[in-house]
Amino acid sequence: MKKTILLFTLSLVLINCKTAVKKEKTIGLVTQKAMVVSAREEASKIGTDILKKGGNAFDAMVATELALAVAFPYAGNIGGGGFMVYRKNDGEIGALDYREKAPLASSKDMFLDTDRNVIKGKSTFGSMAVGIPGTVAGVFEAHRKFGTLPMEEILQPVIELAKRGVIVTKKQEKRIQNFQSGFLKVNKDSILFNKNWKENDTIKYNALAATLTRIQKNGSDEFYKGETAEKLVSFIQANGGIMTLEDLAKYKAKWRTPITFNYDDLRIISMSPPSSGGICLAQIMNAIEPYDLDKFGHNSTKAIQVITEAERRAYADRSFFLGDPDFVKIPLKTLISKEYIAGRMNDFSFDKATKSEDVSHGSIKMTESDETTHYSIVDQFGNAISATTTINAGYGSKLYSSELGFFLNNEMDDFSSKTGVPNMFGLIGAKANEIAPEKRMLSSMTPTIVEKNGQLFMVVGTPGGSTIITSVLQTILNVHEYKMSMKEAVNASRFHHQWLPDNIKMEPDGFSTEIKTNLKNLGYNLDETNSPVIGKVAAILVLPNGKLEGGADKRGDDAAVGF
Repeated sequence: MKKTILLFTLSLVLINCKTAVKKEKTIGLVTQKAMVVSAREEASKIGTDILKKGGNAFDAMVATELALAVAFPYAGNIGGGGFMVYRKNDGEIGALDYREKAPLASSKDMFLDTDRNVIKGKSTFGSMAVGIPGTVAGVFEAHRKFGTLPMEEILQPVIELAKRGVIVTKKQEKRIQNFQSGFLKVNKDSILFNKNWKENDTIKYNALAATLTRIQKNGSDEFYKGETAEKLVSFIQANGGIMTLEDLAKYKAKWRTPITFNYDDLRIISMSPPSSGGICLAQIMNAIEPYDLDKFGHNSTKAIQVITEAERRAYADRSFFLGDPDFVKIPLKTLISKEYIAGRMNDFSFDKATKSEDVSHGSIKMTESDETTHYSIVDQFGNAISATTTINAGYGSKLYSSELGFFLNNEMDDFSSKTGVPNMFGLIGAKANEIAPEKRMLSSMTPTIVEKNGQLFMVVGTPGGSTIITSVLQTILNVHEYKMSMKEAVNASRFHHQWLPDNIKMEPDGFSTEIKTNLKNLGYNLDETNSPVIGKVAAILVLPNGKLEGGADKRGDDAAVGF
């Protein structure tokens, strides 16, 4: 009897020990009513303050986006563009396209020399790389349709931030230093960012404050038809560019129907073309849905195999079929159908890697940067916004207007300068994404909202160029399949495959030697050298009790703020 009692006691001790060592979830900021997650705390706070004043998510969108233009000039902007997906508290969904456009004087061969070779740097540096900016039009259009607070009131704290200045972080200090040679190369005169800025310095943006004050007074017409427009065009043309006042006056943000699809008990709502994000995300998730990822385990050999092979096929299709839907016919229903992608996965085997040279686009009858930024908002009324904005490369074209106080984008590189030639992020383009006047360039931006059982569940998005789609994918899977908290899902190590080049990008030190050896033995090429960071996710999870958990990526200076 004593022996039985002893064994029973010992088993209880072992059970308790197991329970004690079980890893508890690491939880991000949890708030009761509302939250903003963005690349800088200053922007998240300004957006949250607008919500505290009684504004809704669309008011907070304006404040957050324009505050990022001040606090995060590396990617935040009024000289670029973006996409926004929304879900209102009554379940209504929609998407806003404020992507840049090609100038009227553009042509499909504008970046080729007489031998029809791509002229190095012409689509990435300086004035010819600049697309017509859409950010100001985008935030004003969102506010026109859904905003509640006066625009004057929303812009005031942003202007005050620009005048007061923003403290330089360690990461920002390094970014400025890394890009100063580009600033010197492109700009005729010295600019604000040529100074040797150090951590804890304060940068005041007085010229940008003056520009925002004119916009506050005169509305979006100030940027597209007013004094600011005249100064902008004069500056770009003086630097050899082709943008005109007519280009600016004709620019309009456009409402789109988002891409929607189901994965298990989730409904995914993501961005439609000219973003490739929603379609690629649908293709990948449709391809992996039949597999037991939760049983394979997070970042296991089998899970990485399945996801990689789905990504390989989706990115091959992206290259061939996708572009601006106002210019090209996209076989949308077929591309996101479960039947189509099942056929694309027919030749997948766990025994060996598929080679990208053997994978073309699917048979159907009939681009972007690490330097993007994303923010997610849920307001106290239950409205949600997922928005991604960019000037493409870090500090865009490196062309900076000292008079107006902002950098200009280099989005023209997201077109296919020449069919089959990769852009700066290695993405291969085709005819669907060739340059044409007033056309919007293809994007990887993937602002996404997830419902579960008909209720708001997650708001997610990230910068990361071609890795945006796969970073959003893995964040959703980390919560849904692997039961991570939002913070854990955002911070977990990530990998990426984009068809060409044929390798799996992996964050260094994020994967075990065993996993990497297994993948190599199966025929996969691994690349850890070019992937120090994959994405900087900003996400919000609605918890079972209705509270909100923020996921602010450790890879950046991201911050969640709420109440």
